[in-house]
Amino acid sequence: MITRPTEQWSRKVRDQKGGIAAGTLAEVDAYALHLWPDAFIAAVDTALDAYEADIRSLSRAESVTQPGPETLPGMPPMPMPSPSDDEVVASVVRVVMALNAINEEHERIETDEREELCRYIDDVLTDAGIDVKALTARRDAARAELTDGWREW
Repeated sequence: MITRPTEQWSRKVRDQKGGIAAGTLAEVDAYALHLWPDAFIAAVDTALDAYEADIRSLSRAESVTQPGPETLPGMPPMPMPSPSDDEVVASVVRVVMALNAINEEHERIETDEREELCRYIDDVLTDAGIDVKALTARRDAARAELTDGWREW
């Protein structure tokens, strides 16, 4: 199971809020509350929800079968084609653009967050059976450059 960056951020925020309430952590030392405010985490979760649904719909289309016009009674249905590179990349572009807008509003995506989000975007594709290394190679890019063309964070 893939762990979202927002799950880790939320856990740290919750732990630090607990430390403040228990008197074991000064609010000024609660870095997580300042790095990842609730509104930022909620906005990122919304973008990642949409991305996951998008990728699920592409990978589900790959496994669904559809009868074709040439199918005769008793013949198995024809498998639908795998998602195209363009469809997969369009999903990546949508999530990156959503995260660009979130970062423009909240200004919270720094180096660590960028690396975690990029790894998550890649992991969702891999989990859906998409070969990210092959996908990026077909687009003359390195695997680590999957989001580079659109990412502003």
